[in-house]
Amino acid sequence: MIVSKQTKQIAVTAVPRAAVIVVAAYIGAQMLADITSLKIGLVASYSVDMGTFIYPITFTLRDVVHKLLGKRNAQALVIMAGVINLFMAGYLAWAANMPSDPAWGMGEEFSAILGPLWRIVIASILAEVVSELIDTEVYQWFVTKVTRRYQWARVLVSNSVSVPVDNIIFAVGAFGALPFLQNHFLTLPWPVVWEIFTFNLIVKYGVTLFSLPFIYISPDRDWDRDQG
Repeated sequence: MIVSKQTKQIAVTAVPRAAVIVVAAYIGAQMLADITSLKIGLVASYSVDMGTFIYPITFTLRDVVHKLLGKRNAQALVIMAGVINLFMAGYLAWAANMPSDPAWGMGEEFSAILGPLWRIVIASILAEVVSELIDTEVYQWFVTKVTRRYQWARVLVSNSVSVPVDNIIFAVGAFGALPFLQNHFLTLPWPVVWEIFTFNLIVKYGVTLFSLPFIYISPDRDWDRDQG
């Protein structure tokens, strides 16, 4: 089969460069957020996992991918990001459990810092996948059923639904006194869990507002021709 030079050029340019950049940024932000969520910090005397300050950007980046590549590709990205993060946690666990070279002398430190806490890992990945798939549906509904105008509004509406879903799944899954987890060392009193939920929600929503302009990094799609 002979492929013409023109066909090759069309194939090469089929995916916008902006989409490649945004997909890479999305995966990178997801991984960075999952790693830093292993630390619970104190900000203004409130408990907050440190992935909270980077993770909300992924909702807007997901919206940009949806805008550039469509609903099905956005869904595939969300699922693949969950798979990558699960693989990353498994690989870090394997590395942390490997015997360390005594000459290096940093084995215990590596394991203490990067060894995954599986309850947090599972809660985080579950929250990410569920909430961002919901974000996908709300975004698609907005641009096809409400209006294609006001791109900032589609991001704000979809994120306003998905961010609280993410927050409740993570806070309760990682720290709540769930059945069979009441005595888990990560289980916290419910007032503390709701404190984490509330403060994280405020931070995530603030980051969402900051990230709204990202939706304008590329031209909008032809939603009449492509329904997702």
